[in-house]
Amino acid sequence: MQTLRTGRHGEALAARFLRQRGYDILDTNWHCAQGELDIVARQADMLVFIEVRTRHQTCTEDAFASITARKRERLTAAVWAWLQAHEATASAWRLDVIAVALGERTQIEHVEDALGW
Repeated sequence: MQTLRTGRHGEALAARFLRQRGYDILDTNWHCAQGELDIVARQADMLVFIEVRTRHQTCTEDAFASITARKRERLTAAVWAWLQAHEATASAWRLDVIAVALGERTQIEHVEDALGW
């Protein structure tokens, strides 16, 4: 239960962070057979699928390290499922990761187009 609360808190912080930077939030916590998409947003003409990783730590390093090759595969499959379910074009999309560290001072770090790392 605590992990779920921590995750939801991090996702709320990430959504606010994105809105402040001009993103339009289209969907949150979207579930399908392939998994879950934490945040689906639009930035200009680009669809952006955001995985949020939250940790009770002072830096974001472990949050980013938790994205394994298997997790990237599941995220990509969930993106394709979202695109199909919403009859959206697949020509302009990317997968981002936001890491949230809930230490003495909250840190939020955003990596765009995270599939290539």
